[in-house]
Amino acid sequence: MYTILRSRLDGMKDEIRDFLTRLIETPSPSTKERRIADLVYAEMENLGFDKVYRDEAGNVIGVINGIEGAPTVILNSHLDAVGCENTEPFRAHCVGDRIYGAGASDCKGGLAAQIYAGELLKRCLLPLKGNLVVAATVAEENGCSVGVRMLLQETLPSLGLKPDYVILGEPTNLGLYYGHDGRVEFDIKLEGRDPFQVDDGARSIYREFVGDESRHEAADAQGLSSFEPELSSSGGWRHARIHMEKKLHPEETPEAVTEHFKHEAGLLLKTQKALALETMVVEERQKLFCGRKILVKHVVNAWQTDPFDPLMERARQSLAAAACEVKAGKWKLARPGMGTAGGMIRSEYGLPVIGYGPGEEEEAHSPHESVNFNKVAECVYGSASIVHGLIGIPVFGWTSDEI
Repeated sequence: MYTILRSRLDGMKDEIRDFLTRLIETPSPSTKERRIADLVYAEMENLGFDKVYRDEAGNVIGVINGIEGAPTVILNSHLDAVGCENTEPFRAHCVGDRIYGAGASDCKGGLAAQIYAGELLKRCLLPLKGNLVVAATVAEENGCSVGVRMLLQETLPSLGLKPDYVILGEPTNLGLYYGHDGRVEFDIKLEGRDPFQVDDGARSIYREFVGDESRHEAADAQGLSSFEPELSSSGGWRHARIHMEKKLHPEETPEAVTEHFKHEAGLLLKTQKALALETMVVEERQKLFCGRKILVKHVVNAWQTDPFDPLMERARQSLAAAACEVKAGKWKLARPGMGTAGGMIRSEYGLPVIGYGPGEEEEAHSPHESVNFNKVAECVYGSASIVHGLIGIPVFGWTSDEI
């Protein structure tokens, strides 16, 4: 079987490279993904996916039906990319085996690989017991996973599809990743009649948490950062807002973090009874390119799939059987604003989820983002092998001459 997959992949590489180049050259800033969604929709139709859908969020979903209709595997990559704010077409360029351009690593390389993994299985005529869903989703790079949430909450149920496994095409350098820490953005707000009390109270809170040099090391250890207080007046009231960001570990929740900082700030202000104190997670109303409006919270959930979960175990076994390198790990999320939909998928829907993509995390969100095309091609092969290991029907005695 693996010989068949390899031989068919060799004949597809020019198509994969061409499609990846077109993806990179199509600007796709978050909530403005219409053009790249059209491109992906057309590609899935041209490749002969059994069904191709576009939902109310603007997600594009391609389905390859299995014989029995269960279980269902989702391969998911996002359409939006950092660095795509320009409305003019980008020019992808190659240096050796690397293809450069905004979103190349995060995660247009993964998107191309997942779509063509489905195509590779089709071309090899490898039978599937369950369904394969390739989902290209919107509005992920804002850290709120709006598109994936709508996919799981509304779209798949409306199509009669119940997901059992999710594999993210985020950059893992062909590793099997099973989690990462999270992040929450929240505001501490003060209000009072006396402007001096409000200003002094806000500066005291800021200094206590991160503003004092003696506390920088402790703040860094917590993954805590803050901005200078914003001060304003209206209607005879003085207002102060301190914007804060904190890393979330798997055992922490946004609610617990905001309550903790409200308590700590309250202790600093215990002698100033006239001040109103409030902490809240930052929210904003976003408009997707399809016109739908949605309220999102600035939270990236921490998550971890058990390294010995059946999904992880089967993925490792499949890659090993396909003679691929097997390496496990977790995302570091070294740059601000990075994250995946894994936390939301795991915590809100209870689905086992892992990452497997060709990009490198160090390349994501960088000024000269790139991806190694050989790894994109290898990810097509590896993803197809994992999918077949999860929902495929074993085949014996087939040769490439028989297909």
